Amino acid sequence: MTQAPLSYSPEVQAALDAGQPVVALESTIITHGMPWPDNLDMARKVEAAIREGGAVPATIAIMGGRIHIGMDDAALEALAKTPPAEVMKLSRADLPVCIANGRTGATTVAATMICAALAGIRVFATGGIGGVHRGAELSFDISADLQELAISPVTVVAAGAKAILDLPKTLEVLETLGVPVIAYGQDQFPAFWSRKSGLAAPLRMDTPAQIAAAADMRAALGLPGGQLVANPIPEGDEIAAAIINPVIEQALAEAAAQGIAAKSVTPFLLSRIFELTEGRSLASNIALVLNNARLAAQIAAAMR
Repeated sequence: MTQAPLSYSPEVQAALDAGQPVVALESTIITHGMPWPDNLDMARKVEAAIREGGAVPATIAIMGGRIHIGMDDAALEALAKTPPAEVMKLSRADLPVCIANGRTGATTVAATMICAALAGIRVFATGGIGGVHRGAELSFDISADLQELAISPVTVVAAGAKAILDLPKTLEVLETLGVPVIAYGQDQFPAFWSRKSGLAAPLRMDTPAQIAAAADMRAALGLPGGQLVANPIPEGDEIAAAIINPVIEQALAEAAAQGIAAKSVTPFLLSRIFELTEGRSLASNIALVLNNARLAAQIAAAMR
């Protein structure tokens, strides 16, 4: 039987062999989420934040028909410089095709969870998960990230779901799938660029040790899937909902008018929101990713 083609960076391999904490990182945020050279600067800073937190970063991407678990600086830079059109944006459905065809691919939340689980990595830091898109009752556009959280045993630290989505429906689907949604340090579910969405979080925990213990107990009970840790953006970096929501509505209207759909929606919306906020959304995005990386390192260090 064919084995999953995993290639580990020396740093990640040494950490896993020694039982040290490792935190997975996605690559779509590098290739499709931010422009050059902000994407490389962000990737370096996020990896540094994880190291400072006492864990080892493992940025995951597909190159040359192999799943790379951890990347050195030269590989990070090469990926960051690659035009988005030349990089497949991978989820569960197209991950095997990309590998089999020897293509370059960037992992979304779902694909990163799959690869992290294959590598024995239990914690993953990202910006925001995908979810139920607005108008999904007509389009049926629901991210595979939600189903993956119910399958792969990885704790995902994010600033909630991306605020361009239908957050109430996203929470409903996560509940149906049995995914623990844990707000960190507050009772409300965060809304990516904003600390609060107005929606009550299903669960609340206040320490990394509590979150790690919940993951350990889920494994002990034989329950499949992971858990979503919704970590609010730091107060000084947030964009208040009253400011960002009209911008999101304008970007959504423009996407609909231009017939943008499927995997093209999120990159278009994030790019247009960046333009409409004159770069403020990108600065907040970087801040929340760094914040999530720091918390993820603490959770990984607390796991048994």
